[in-house]
Amino acid sequence: MSFDLLAIAFLAAVSAGALFYAFVYPLLSGETRVEKRVEAMSRTGDQKRAANRMAELNATRKKSVSDSLKDLENAGNAKHRVTLNDRLDQAGLNWDRKTFFMISGGAGFLLGIMLFVVAGEPLAAGMGLLIGGLGLPNWYLSFLKNRRIKNFINEFPDAIDVIVRGIKSGLPLGDCLRIIASESREPLKSEFRGIIEAQSLGLTVSEACGRLVKRMPIQEANFFVIVIQIQQKAGGNLAEALANLSRVLRDRKRMKQKISAMSMEAKASGVIVAALPFIVAIMIQMTSPGLLVPLFNTQFGNMLLLGSAFWMVCGVIVMKSMINFDI
Repeated sequence: MSFDLLAIAFLAAVSAGALFYAFVYPLLSGETRVEKRVEAMSRTGDQKRAANRMAELNATRKKSVSDSLKDLENAGNAKHRVTLNDRLDQAGLNWDRKTFFMISGGAGFLLGIMLFVVAGEPLAAGMGLLIGGLGLPNWYLSFLKNRRIKNFINEFPDAIDVIVRGIKSGLPLGDCLRIIASESREPLKSEFRGIIEAQSLGLTVSEACGRLVKRMPIQEANFFVIVIQIQQKAGGNLAEALANLSRVLRDRKRMKQKISAMSMEAKASGVIVAALPFIVAIMIQMTSPGLLVPLFNTQFGNMLLLGSAFWMVCGVIVMKSMINFDI
């Protein structure tokens, strides 16, 4: 055998041994299974660590949301004394305390003079002064406040939809609030302008929005503030949260309208029952003049009138409480 054949055979044997050691020996010795098991355990460990980190993040976020809700609940349960300036702001008036007291005094004086001229009694003048100075101004503030709140509730879901579309298109929250403050109708325009002005003074978005509840003491505004403050503290998809809030507000509005329609019959019955004694008295006076004079000229008749008025007021209050629902 020549030397070349021996060299070729030696190289072939070495190559075969190397291939056997590289591919066959690990299978026979179990090294491949060990490596696969170690790799699988490593992947499992990475997955477990990732799951643990995700669980920790979710727990931290849930705790942050829970703490935020608890702080907001405690702030809402705290009793805040509503001052005269707060009532004027809620009514949308630019008056100060001095102007309000001057108008109240003037209304009381005019009503007292009118009743004194008509009745000729100092007691009637005193009652007119009391009603005109205290009753009418407070009723006027309540009327303006309720009307303003009603307009706010009607326009608020559309404003939230504007914010949602702006955020989805890439605008920041501040720019969306500026759009509402410049293009919406009253009272949304003035309320969101107040938020923008508060931000310009250095307050954060959540703090500036928190002032909205003081000027609009309704659940709709409170829901909006809660969503903004939780998103600022815990993060999350603000557009989705506000879209859900808009849907909830529209459902509340539809429910209120449905309840109002269903209770309209009871309201009409209450008005008829409350007006019936006066209608009957007018008809009796027209058909039999002088028949009801003893009710006004005698002490016993005055007592009957006072008792009847008291029970009528009680009946009206009971019927009103039966047909009013809080949503």
